[in-house]
This record gives sequence, structure tokens and C-alpha cells, in this order.
Amino acid sequence: MPASAAHAPADTATGPAPTAEELLGPALYDEVVRHFTAKPHAPSAAVVRHQVRECLRYLYLVSRHPDRLGGLFLPVEQDIDEIWHYLILQTRQYRELCEQRLPGGHFIHHRSISYDTYQQAPGRKAAAEQALRWIPLYTAAFGPFDADALPHWTIVRFLHDELGLSLGEIAALAGDAQTPGGPAATARDRT
Repeated sequence: MPASAAHAPADTATGPAPTAEELLGPALYDEVVRHFTAKPHAPSAAVVRHQVRECLRYLYLVSRHPDRLGGLFLPVEQDIDEIWHYLILQTRQYRELCEQRLPGGHFIHHRSISYDTYQQAPGRKAAAEQALRWIPLYTAAFGPFDADALPHWTIVRFLHDELGLSLGEIAALAGDAQTPGGPAATARDRT
């Protein structure tokens, strides 16, 4: 990829969202995959590549929609958070990713909260509503969740495994997210 394209903030209005490898660059992408596949009891390289992809999709959405997603609880699994932690430790590359490669062009901070605080707030209904905000934004940028993304997004896995929604039904939530009484409201009512 040309250097100018690598540093231009992405915009889904003009084309598809960039891949994880495009956002990180081939060297850092390969480094992250090697690091997480070398851990004891690590998943396969294919699973790690999906984890990296979903981590970058999470960061892409936070960057693109800070007004709608800023301050919400992390909607992804611990494996994605660990990849984010690894990227943060690569300070120069992480700053470049945030400020030059992601669409918002601003640094994305990470804030950890204690387990006690997490248990107290925001409450079950508010947490479900916050988590459901991600679905239409994700599908607009990347298309419907697929089987490789399913294990990494807490709300999507919950809707699929616990409420029995198919990936197609979850994708339909995105289209009806703003419809009062539509499937998104029904999914919220089930939680």
C-alpha cells in the first residue's frame, strides 16, 4: 500500500473500511499474530487473525463514532482487549494508528475499571442498550457479523447463543435499530 494511503484516515462513505493488516501495516500485523500464537495454549493462527481483525474493527468504530460509542462498556471479549493492550504498548505505532490511520484521527485512550465498579454500573438494561448500539454501526462498516466474529463480540454471542438469534436475524437488528417495537427492541426486552 502506498505510504499516503496508509496514513489517510479511512472513510466508509468513499469505500470499504480498511483491513486490519492495512491499518497496522504488514510488519506490526505479523508481529501481533506471532506474539499471540506463541503464547501457551494459544488458538490457531487463523483464530488469532480473526481476533486481530475484530480488535481493529472495534478501534475503527470507536474512532469513527466517538459521539455514540465513547464511554461505553467494552463490547468485546477479553482476547480482543488483550490485543488492544499489546498495541497500546507499541506507543509510536499505536499513536500513528489512532491519529493517522483510523477515521477519527484522534488518540483512543483505554481506561480500566475495577471489577466491583463493573458489577455496579451501568445496570443490566443500560448495558444491553449500550451493547446493541454497536450492531448497526458494525454492520454498516463491515457487513453482517460472520461466524469468525461471533466469538469475540459479547452482545452478538449472547444474542446468538442465549437468545437463539441467527446471524441473519442479528444483521436484521441493524436495519431495524431505530424502529420502535422492531427486532432491536424485542431483543432488548428479552434481556
